[in-house]
Amino acid sequence: MKRHNLLAFTFIALNLLGSAFCQASEDLTPSGTNPTPRTKEFSWMSVDTWNKMYADDIAVAEKGGVDLLFVGDSITAGWNAEIYQKYFGVYNPANFGIGGDHTGNLLWRLKYGHAEKLHPKVVVMLIGVNNFGHLNETPDQVFQGIKACLLQLRKIYPNAKILVNGVLPFEESVDSPKRAMVKAVNAKVKTLNDNQHVFVKDYGSAFLQPDGSITKDVMGDFLHPTAKGYQLWVDAMYPDIQMLMSK
Repeated sequence: MKRHNLLAFTFIALNLLGSAFCQASEDLTPSGTNPTPRTKEFSWMSVDTWNKMYADDIAVAEKGGVDLLFVGDSITAGWNAEIYQKYFGVYNPANFGIGGDHTGNLLWRLKYGHAEKLHPKVVVMLIGVNNFGHLNETPDQVFQGIKACLLQLRKIYPNAKILVNGVLPFEESVDSPKRAMVKAVNAKVKTLNDNQHVFVKDYGSAFLQPDGSITKDVMGDFLHPTAKGYQLWVDAMYPDIQMLMSK
């Protein structure tokens, strides 16, 4: 899961220059369906850090040779390194996850990050949870953002199999209003499945206790998986990735 830093700063400069031209014609109002770069500083990630991670992904895209591509936010970015290599290393993987991204940020990276230069056999997408906290979007708005990301992936990877993850459950209690919002989003996301190019799977139940709660040993902050949580995820998802890679 190591990021390629070679030429990263060169790509930062080139990308920022390209983004400046893009901004002349793009509406950069943050929303789940608007392609927008990161502009907000967070205590846990600066805009400069986001740009460097984005540049690393551009370098990976320029190099090519990726058969299995992961795209998403911090949950994708945070794959346990040992688990990631053990299960996915054989597939020449690349991880295009960046913490804090909502669907509009991912759209920006897919449109302007040279992602179209790759030719993955399978793309695994998990995105949308940050639309709730960062954009205050409704379930339907979150769905529209996820759909927009999927359409962009279909456009740049017409021959790839795309495994769309339902938004994972978060917060400790099954009675949390956010849990109901996740279920509403996933009910809509399920309609995107076509069993030809798009395969929608909801692995959320793998993270839950029998009573529906989430424990800290699975998600330490009730959002981001621990090593145990990533093992639960891979146990549920890996057979589907194997199947799609073999098609």
